[in-house]
Amino acid sequence: MKTLLVILGPTAVGKTALAMDMAQRYASPIINADSRQLYAGMEIGTAAPTPEQRARVRHYFVGTLPLDAYYSAARYEADVMALTADLFRTHDTLVLAGGSMLYIDVVCRGIDDIPTITDETRTIMRQRLHAEGLDTLKAELRLLDPAYYARADLHNTQRIVHALEVCYQTGLPFSHFHTGQSKARPFRIVKIGLDRPRPELFQRIGDRVDDMLRQGLLDEARALLPQRHLNALNTVGYKEMFAVLDGTWTLPFAAERMKKNTRVYAKKQLTWFHRDTDITWFHPDDTAAIQAYIDKHIPT
Repeated sequence: MKTLLVILGPTAVGKTALAMDMAQRYASPIINADSRQLYAGMEIGTAAPTPEQRARVRHYFVGTLPLDAYYSAARYEADVMALTADLFRTHDTLVLAGGSMLYIDVVCRGIDDIPTITDETRTIMRQRLHAEGLDTLKAELRLLDPAYYARADLHNTQRIVHALEVCYQTGLPFSHFHTGQSKARPFRIVKIGLDRPRPELFQRIGDRVDDMLRQGLLDEARALLPQRHLNALNTVGYKEMFAVLDGTWTLPFAAERMKKNTRVYAKKQLTWFHRDTDITWFHPDDTAAIQAYIDKHIPT
């Protein structure tokens, strides 16, 4: 049976090393499930696969979008399903790896059929966002769809705007289209979750931030500064570097804030993932147990 091996976990936990090993074992490409790595020009700040890693294993959905491209979880689901249908013709096992919770969920469970938004509606909402600000749109969403507002990530600009687009285009609350029903997939899914004790994970996060700064994160952010208003750059790492470039923060202060914000994000990832009882968890260094589990569920 065709199998999708999903390797997930919080940022900096060590997903890349395992994904590379499994991809080489099964002669599989790696399908990226990090929503920010899709965008070009953000390689350092998103810890995108290095040129050496991409030379060893083919990666899909890495650096394929311009920063101003509109992209959604629904589009990702459609793109990945089309890709897997093609790749499974010549592969028995494919590897999907990343930490974007929603992107992994839509591949494994599907996403509800949300109406396609017209260009006119999208343009109007983008104009309103720039003219009136996110707080105004959040207040409006609270009135139009209190059920979705109660569980929404209120810091995610794209999702707030998209929910309002659906409300205005259909005349129905965005939550009306959320059925919560999983879609059947034509392949088996095996989920491996990676985690570490908090002090160990947080130390790795700190080390990663230091590495990014040594690699030139500030210069990368400087090159992206004219596009800072784009949703793709509304993310940990770039927001802190933009504050340095604005003269608001010193670089040492921004580095510590970046470490703190990344720790917060990692805890959010784990809270989301631990709701999924289909995930089997391992310490990344417990390679023998990981391999035994994979061998049991993906016979060679």
